[in-house]
Amino acid sequence: MAESPSSSDPSEKDLETGEQRLGRPERRTTIKFDGTSSSDSQGGVYQSQQSNRPRSLSRDSAKSGRSGVQSSGTAGIPIEFRTLSIQISEAQRATEEVIKERQEKEKHPDHDYFESLDFHILSTDRLSQQLNVDCRYGLSSSAAAQRLERDGKNVIAHHRENYLKKILGYVFGGFCSVLWIGVIIFFICWKPLSNPPSVPSLAMAILVIIVIVLQASFSAFQDWSTKHVMNSILNLLPSEALVLRDGKQTRVPSTELVVGDIVYVGIGNKVPADMRLFESSGDVRFDRAVLTGESDEIDGAIDATDNNFLETRNIAFMGTNVTNGNAVGMVVLTGSRSVMGRIAKMTAGVKEKPTLIQKEITRFVTIIICLTITLVLIILFTWVGWLRVDHYAFMNVVAMLNNVMGCVVAFIPEGMPVGVALTLMMVAKRMKKANILPKGLATVETLGCVNVICSDKTGTLTQNKMSVRSLGLLDTTLDVEQLPNTQRNEMSESLKNLLRGSLLCNDAFFDPATIALPVNERGVTGNATDAAVLRFAESIMPDGRNQLSMFERIHQVPFNSKNKWMLTIHRDPTDTDGYLVFVKGAPDVLLPKCTSYRSGIDNTIKVLDEKAKELFSNFQAELSRRAERVIVICQRRFTPRAAVGSNDFNEEVLAECVQSLTVTGIFGIMDPPRLETAETVAACRGAGIRFFMVTGDFGLTAAAIARDIGIFSGTAEPDTVDDLKPFTGGEIDEKQSLRSRHSLLVDGKHISALNDWQWDTICKYEEIVFARTSPEHKYRIVQELKSRDNVVAVTGDGVNDAPALRAADVGIAVVSGSDVAIEAADLVLLDRFDSIAQAIRLGRLVFQNLQKVIAYLLPAGSWSEIWPVLMNVFFGVPLPLSSFLMIIICVFTDLFCSLSLIMEKEEYDLLSVPPRNHKKDHLINLKIYGQSYLFVGVMEAFCAHSMFFLYMYKKAGIPFHALIFAFEKYSDGFYGYTQDELTNFNNVGQGVYFVSLVMLQWGNILSVRNKRMSILQADPVRKQRRNPWLPLSMAISLVIAIFVTEVPGFHKLFNTAPVPIEFWFIPLALALGILLMDELRKLLVRQFPKSIFAKIAW
Repeated sequence: MAESPSSSDPSEKDLETGEQRLGRPERRTTIKFDGTSSSDSQGGVYQSQQSNRPRSLSRDSAKSGRSGVQSSGTAGIPIEFRTLSIQISEAQRATEEVIKERQEKEKHPDHDYFESLDFHILSTDRLSQQLNVDCRYGLSSSAAAQRLERDGKNVIAHHRENYLKKILGYVFGGFCSVLWIGVIIFFICWKPLSNPPSVPSLAMAILVIIVIVLQASFSAFQDWSTKHVMNSILNLLPSEALVLRDGKQTRVPSTELVVGDIVYVGIGNKVPADMRLFESSGDVRFDRAVLTGESDEIDGAIDATDNNFLETRNIAFMGTNVTNGNAVGMVVLTGSRSVMGRIAKMTAGVKEKPTLIQKEITRFVTIIICLTITLVLIILFTWVGWLRVDHYAFMNVVAMLNNVMGCVVAFIPEGMPVGVALTLMMVAKRMKKANILPKGLATVETLGCVNVICSDKTGTLTQNKMSVRSLGLLDTTLDVEQLPNTQRNEMSESLKNLLRGSLLCNDAFFDPATIALPVNERGVTGNATDAAVLRFAESIMPDGRNQLSMFERIHQVPFNSKNKWMLTIHRDPTDTDGYLVFVKGAPDVLLPKCTSYRSGIDNTIKVLDEKAKELFSNFQAELSRRAERVIVICQRRFTPRAAVGSNDFNEEVLAECVQSLTVTGIFGIMDPPRLETAETVAACRGAGIRFFMVTGDFGLTAAAIARDIGIFSGTAEPDTVDDLKPFTGGEIDEKQSLRSRHSLLVDGKHISALNDWQWDTICKYEEIVFARTSPEHKYRIVQELKSRDNVVAVTGDGVNDAPALRAADVGIAVVSGSDVAIEAADLVLLDRFDSIAQAIRLGRLVFQNLQKVIAYLLPAGSWSEIWPVLMNVFFGVPLPLSSFLMIIICVFTDLFCSLSLIMEKEEYDLLSVPPRNHKKDHLINLKIYGQSYLFVGVMEAFCAHSMFFLYMYKKAGIPFHALIFAFEKYSDGFYGYTQDELTNFNNVGQGVYFVSLVMLQWGNILSVRNKRMSILQADPVRKQRRNPWLPLSMAISLVIAIFVTEVPGFHKLFNTAPVPIEFWFIPLALALGILLMDELRKLLVRQFPKSIFAKIAW
């Protein structure tokens, strides 16, 4: 039977009292007996059910107004909580201030949305009813599937792009804006300036429109392809959540989380959805920088700390990172309904910043457009002030405008943006194929500049497969090999106590599916250190966890890289008043907190005096020199004053439990290096990249591992901070000092106190290991290196690496790392660590190939096309190359050949030369201009003009001196020819010039594919540098040239004509000449590396 409207439910009173306590407006309860609810409920105002029956945890017992969790109309009587403001008359509130306030709220609808949310205020029991979930068992698989089908995946919907705006950008952006001006000019030249209308001008206008459409279509395709490639890369990144379903913990894709899921998060995880926390380790912290922009971490809480949903600390927001501790939460908002989803919606369409190469291309385009405008103005002024006056019959308005457009078409390399974009996309695809996942094209560009790599050790340089190699009880060394054969009744009390601490102060656990296998073959969930200790303890004490089940864990403080210890508190069956505390962590942190130790000699507890400390230090040093990581386990008894689980209890634990400890035992744990690490370090060093180790390990351990993998290349002891001295002499003294300063070991305790001159000295060392570092230290190291003009890559896999990964120029994470590290990184390695050398190789290759593309396009597509215009305007020579043929070269013949250069393999010295200086070595520099314009460009322009004049002399009998300054004399009667005959000679001559350029570019492309090596050493046929696309593209360019000059349909439309057969073969010899000249240049560079030829070589 339903309750009457006047009846009161205790839980309802609790809710109202809680809201009053937090300053929220009191809510009224409206009960309807027909099983329906009012339709004017606001988002975030819940409907729940009240009845005399016990509350059900079944799927249909409750409904959340925001989550869309449905309730059965017959399961109970819905109650709707409505704010009092709804009850107040609108007439009484309709003042000017209220109207203004309402208008402001309409502009910011999310403000009201978040204000109405009360997930953080409800008690855990109340919220679990609202969301229809039992916190002990989680959702059932069927319920989760139904909610997923109803609410959709837990993904943030992409904003709907403005396709009209994008299309307009493709059609009118970049060079297309200039080409549209050409279309207008050609249409004007067709009508009304020409009488009768000029068909070639109309054909040119249509051709330029076709070129614009092709460029726009390609830009759209390239944009789509790039997004497709990058999205496919990002989709390969792992994204799973640990949830409670059907009463079992299981991992599911984060995209399949639904409202009501019980989710476990721990240090290093990214929060997969908006969650209300109801359990935590007491020290859990979240980094909300992704939402707030502030890097300060906030503590998590169980109870509401603010009446504002966005400010309270008992809500973990989607996309934020867990930087310490662990927690359990209930999903309340997913996907686009989450805070992150709302922010993403508000920031949709924010324009991305241009990448380095985009800036360089923009810079180049700006220079080209400025030069084009300058030449256009010069031609206009020359025509107005000279040609129109002295040579009026030579060049009318239409001819002048055609020359202007010829200048525009000649100077703008239309194919270059296409080549650049394709090069970046192809390298991104190659990286994906090599299991290297860049998150953006900017990463691909920056990799080629990296000159310092700072790498974490554990899990990055090493396998993260740890095993216990040594064990001691401070005054006793135990034989690790013989211990598994020891019977339990033969074990000393000290050893039993050590094993107890090893099993209890441990978050790792065996996979139940593999529990029947031998210990070393079982699957283990947990960090590598805990897994190693668990395997070892289980091998000595089989089924140890079950035997110690009476030691119930009541509290824990997880390990973090700042404290460098973990702590667990357990009930002691032998002591009902106090608790048993175990602490496991770094010796240099915990030993100062210890006052006693358990002796392995007589099983008694003794004072930790100086002699005992010396024994400990000697044992630690011995293990460290063997590259073993040293872990100490301590214990104590603890009788709290505050109630277990309270905030005061948490504070008491942190204040007292890591004091007055007793040393229980010492572990030496080995983490073997990855098989490929030494080779990778050597490859990076050979590429001129300094490889540093940044680790939290003890100094001697870090130095031993660094020596094993080649970071320390010598056998001498490395320098320390105490050995640093400022340079006092000149350049010679500095060089001598640097030769004596090769390897350096820096302990983290010194990093904060280092001054500028010490950092200047440190940053000049070739081999450095930073030991005992915290996340703050790693961040500082990266900043100091970057401030001294280094391009820094940081590799890591843990949450403690995240600040440095973000600060680096290139952050590199391994796929097995934490969510936080992967989120912070720019590049993710999927399998082997040696992929980092491959990534650097491809980063350098993209820059190298882009320079080759540009060096190939400029000689014909710019330099050799502008000179025909200048020869026509200033020297009166009949135009050697028409605008139509200029466009064909830029957009078709040269484009296909340039695309083949994208597929070029690296040159032999790509990873044997120092990385480029990102501030000085620009993509397009004076050396490339010199190579393209003054060397190859001059030869191509001279040869093509020679072929034009040779044709005019051989076929028309008109010598060179007669064509120079011919101007208006080149008309009817010139050398006895009619105007039609002279026009035909000029058309054929233009075809000869065009064919010559196409052939000459063959010599150019065979030259630019090798900067220093001879073509005999690196031809496009043999396997080492094979490029099957190169001969194919050369053949395509030849087919296009034949099609344009020999197909009759083009003759009338574009004033072309067939080219005599001999002028198809003569340019081949000239192309070979260009190749031989460049071979001679390369020979001089190789033979005289310090000569002027080497210094100006591109």
